[in-house]
Amino acid sequence: MQCYVYRSKHRHQTYLFLPKQGDFSEVPESLVKLFGETEFSFRFELTETRQLVLADATEVLQHINENGFFLQMPPGDKTKYQGNPT
Repeated sequence: MQCYVYRSKHRHQTYLFLPKQGDFSEVPESLVKLFGETEFSFRFELTETRQLVLADATEVLQHINENGFFLQMPPGDKTKYQGNPT
């Protein structure tokens, strides 16, 4: 799957992974507000075997397929968006 990654300009090391470029329609409004202004970061091919720095590729794929997006928070960040599976 092609994956498009957007970073938050307001929350350090916070990223949204989307399956379609610029399509935030599946992202809940509460998360859009929390995330703030976005900036396109990069695009890549996401597969189950892809090595990701802070997340398991299989879990990211599953979350995108079920929810239409994946939210990556910085390591150790105690803030939890309630839409996250963890």
